[in-house]
Amino acid sequence: MTNRPDQDFSVYVVEDDESVRNSFCALLNAHGYATMPCESAEGFLKTFDPEQKACMLLDVRLPGMSGPQLQAQLAEMGIDIPIIVVTAHGDVPIAVQVMRNGAIDFIEKPTEAGRLLEAIELAGGLLANRTPFELPKKIIADRLAKLTDREKEVLRHMLEGKLNKEIAAELGISRRTIEVHRWRIREKMQVRGIADLIRMLG
Repeated sequence: MTNRPDQDFSVYVVEDDESVRNSFCALLNAHGYATMPCESAEGFLKTFDPEQKACMLLDVRLPGMSGPQLQAQLAEMGIDIPIIVVTAHGDVPIAVQVMRNGAIDFIEKPTEAGRLLEAIELAGGLLANRTPFELPKKIIADRLAKLTDREKEVLRHMLEGKLNKEIAAELGISRRTIEVHRWRIREKMQVRGIADLIRMLG
């Protein structure tokens, strides 16, 4: 745990890979966050303090109870803690499902420090009872109207959590073409990625 927490909330880092867990904690500690490292979901449940203001960085694949299973258990227990899911590329469909079940963001490994810190700041905003700004429906509709029919088709598959290769196979076009479509969708919808699209359209 950091010895100089500047922030008014802590971060549970639930990650079974020790080097990744230590790396996350070191980065967050350097930015003033107190961290509670947990190597498993079961370990988190043992150390969790409901009185403490905190968010969670949660790996999808864990020994024993998985990340999504932990999320479901917390929901059953009525525990509302902002969850940021960290996932390997192949787990993106699972991460999309976890987002739909209430996680606030998901980040693919290898993780960019800036992206991780942005997500933690978003969690801090929620913990401070600031609801994220919601775009008016008209603006969202106007942005959707800018998409071509093919881009809308790709977007629908993206929201279902499909990987580029799966979308390419289904639509009979190359993965490179899908990557171009995804880039254009991000530009026209003015988002950083799939997590923002789920928040906007989910």
